[in-house]
Amino acid sequence: MILLLAGYLWAGIGAEDQALATRFTPPPGYRRVDVAPSSFGAWLRGLPLKPGRPAVRLFDGRLKSNQDVHLAVVDIDVGRQDLQQCADAVMRLRGEYLYSAGRTAEVAFHFTSGDLARFDDWAAGQRPSVAGSKVRWSRTGAPDGSYRSFRGFMETVFRYAGSKSLEGELAAVSVRDVRPGDVFVQGGFPGHAVLVVDVAERADGGRVFALSQSYMPAQEIHILKNPATGDAWFAASPGERLETPEWAFPPDSLRRFRETAR
Repeated sequence: MILLLAGYLWAGIGAEDQALATRFTPPPGYRRVDVAPSSFGAWLRGLPLKPGRPAVRLFDGRLKSNQDVHLAVVDIDVGRQDLQQCADAVMRLRGEYLYSAGRTAEVAFHFTSGDLARFDDWAAGQRPSVAGSKVRWSRTGAPDGSYRSFRGFMETVFRYAGSKSLEGELAAVSVRDVRPGDVFVQGGFPGHAVLVVDVAERADGGRVFALSQSYMPAQEIHILKNPATGDAWFAASPGERLETPEWAFPPDSLRRFRETAR
């Protein structure tokens, strides 16, 4: 049973939304891999999806130019600025999960400069001053650990982090062991990142996975369509490129957060 609203703190979730795992069932012959009930993977499986297949909209309300890449849209805001792009959407969902679980000490991301931004420091009033590649933190804000403060922290992360920094702070893993919460990422300027939101397995160990992404410009997070099959599931194929609708990831692009379950 997927609990749709547990741990999803942003405003505006619709009464008719469905959990991701309710909408997308594994292909015949596959079963979902086990995840701990309190894990990032379990949380991702409960992500609320808007009813049907609405168009993907950009941060300013315009339609995404390519509407043939998705099967569903996650019911989560994208903000009003061109900030929550590809790697940012991955960090947004990871941060939302950790914040909702009360694990604020783990809400931390590196800027492209290499500097580590910690939400607990932000909540204590610390703010960054960025000049080129130099970052200096000082206590210029009021202490505030609220959800609104968390969102301000995440927007700052979006400004100064990206696919390059995200790739650098994650651990490389084999696609044979792909799990919900893993990330396919190619760091660069531009680079790209997509998040593994679900994984299913056959009796012989073969795996398939579903992916979410944002893109450029910042846009609603959406569930990708496999261009080869038309469904939401991509095959875990060691040594091969991952062909998504808007990016081809080289082999060995899979990464994992240092801890995805507790």
